Amino acid sequence: MPHPFVVHPSSEGDLTVLGLEGYLDAHTAPEFERAVQEQVDAGRVRLIVDGAELKYISSAGLGVFMSFIEEVRERGGDIKICGLAPKVRQVFDILGFHAIYDMLDTRDAAVRRFAEAPTRQV
Repeated sequence: MPHPFVVHPSSEGDLTVLGLEGYLDAHTAPEFERAVQEQVDAGRVRLIVDGAELKYISSAGLGVFMSFIEEVRERGGDIKICGLAPKVRQVFDILGFHAIYDMLDTRDAAVRRFAEAPTRQV
């Protein structure tokens, strides 16, 4: 039986927050991909992915992040990742995501980073 996974979209001004809950794996990655694609299609490219409730991420889930970053940045936006539990954060760190993404401890820190820093370029 697949593990549960939910994407909780919300807005903070011109930022979109996608709260992830549960297990992001090969079975649930398409749901996350649809959620990101909906935002990009709507022109909302200043994205915060809040992983505070994310229990697990597989390579399929990580692939979703990589599949959107170039397009989002080309459109003048960015993806900031926040709130990851230590064991989930370790996966991102091992794969070098910190060199590509702003990895922040809290949602508030991610919001502040959008306010204070220009968008990274690919």
